[in-house]
Amino acid sequence: MKNINKEKKLTKDQAIKKIELLKKDLFNIRFKKINGQIENPAQYNLIKKNIARLFTTVKGEKWARKF
Repeated sequence: MKNINKEKKLTKDQAIKKIELLKKDLFNIRFKKINGQIENPAQYNLIKKNIARLFTTVKGEKWARKF
């Protein structure tokens, strides 16, 4: 829950940079998952959820600016 509050406080540029970083991590985890080298399989889903949360905050800022 604490991470969600921190993500909401990020600026748009910071959120985009974090999304790019998480996408790279996700890419690496996919290869580890295929090769059976991953220690925590739930990490894959957590990163996907974090990316979705960040996209939501970025889109929410756009929506708020229209009104």
